[in-house]
Amino acid sequence: MPFPLARKQEIVAEVKAEVREAVSAATADYRGLTVAEMTTMRADARSSGVYLRVIRNTLARRAVEGTAHECMKDTFSGPTLIALSREDPGAAARLLKKYVDEFRTLEVTALSVDGALLEAGQLNRIASLPTLDEARAQLLRVLLAPVDALARALNEVPGSLVRAVAAVRDARQAGNSEQEQEQ
Repeated sequence: MPFPLARKQEIVAEVKAEVREAVSAATADYRGLTVAEMTTMRADARSSGVYLRVIRNTLARRAVEGTAHECMKDTFSGPTLIALSREDPGAAARLLKKYVDEFRTLEVTALSVDGALLEAGQLNRIASLPTLDEARAQLLRVLLAPVDALARALNEVPGSLVRAVAAVRDARQAGNSEQEQEQ
């Protein structure tokens, strides 16, 4: 049953607004998934901040026109599922990777990160990108490593001095006890 023109325009406007805000996009052929599997995937998408939508190819083409993800325009064919991530470039790819591994019928068709079209084979690479929190933690570790090393080095100087003084004391005490035994 065809959609009325007004409904099609609503869908295109909604998806276009999401595509404009997205830093990454992924499309997949969802043929063969059950309703329960799609429901599970949609719930996981909501919890991970990924916009997930089944959309007709002509509407998807219109939705990506004039956006950074326009490079995906020619990849829409067959039953299309589009996943968009606003903040985390790897979130949409991680979601699809999880379900590609779980549901063998789901097939990723294209990926786009900041307007660069990537092959579907790059899914693992994009999915392995750190989340924003992980990237911040890695940056902090790198920034704090020299400070930590300096603190350990500065702490080692008094420690070495204390050990040297203790060794001298122990040597003197050993020498004194030998002298006492000789007497």
